[in-house]
Amino acid sequence: MATYKKRGYKPKTQAEKTEALEDNSTTAEVFNTLDESASKTEEWAVENQKYIIGAVAAIAIVVLGYLGYSKFIAEPKASEAMNEMFTAQQYFEQAVNGANAKDSLYTLSLNGGEGKYGMLDIINEYGGTPAANLATYYAGMSYYNLNDYQNTVKYLGGFSSDDEILAPIAKGRIGDAFVQLNQPDDALSYYEKAASLNKNDYTTPMYLFKAGTVALNLGKTEKALDHFNTIKETYPNSTEASNIDVFIGQAQASL
Repeated sequence: MATYKKRGYKPKTQAEKTEALEDNSTTAEVFNTLDESASKTEEWAVENQKYIIGAVAAIAIVVLGYLGYSKFIAEPKASEAMNEMFTAQQYFEQAVNGANAKDSLYTLSLNGGEGKYGMLDIINEYGGTPAANLATYYAGMSYYNLNDYQNTVKYLGGFSSDDEILAPIAKGRIGDAFVQLNQPDDALSYYEKAASLNKNDYTTPMYLFKAGTVALNLGKTEKALDHFNTIKETYPNSTEASNIDVFIGQAQASL
């Protein structure tokens, strides 16, 4: 059994001397082990310092590269794309505002003119930029006005936005395209999506009404009635609410 010994205590018996030697030996082994571990760590660090420095440098390069890409490549590319889209956007706006030769203007908006890019060029050349995303919206809308409903669905389906008006209008126009393609179930689905996005007093009742009329024609009377009642109760000041009682009556008569 080990006993407590005061500092400066000198072993007297042979047994105490032996115990003291063993203690000193054990302590020495512990410190030797620590010294050896420290030495090995230092040796490893010295021998592999080029790899350590290389790894740190690689991380720094990735971080700086990302920041550099955002600042010196991505941002200028996005700005350039918006500038390149200006003429195509003008063609589109002229067509929407009632200029003559609308079909030609929508085609110019898509394909470009006067040596300038069209929306399709912007999409292909500047993919991933906000301009390319917006160009898909313009392209989809242009195709709809050119009665190309398959491409309407294709391009507007690739457009993404949180904008209160643009987001539901894009979904709603896909619904319109499916109506023209005689796919009413798909049309109903997109009208309902449009009505659920960014609820407001303009687009929500408009697409609820379209969803209700398509549902009524499909024989989905309860769904139609639900959409019509929502217009009456939630959007009483909307244009769609002005004669909504007529449609509610039609739906109730079909139950």
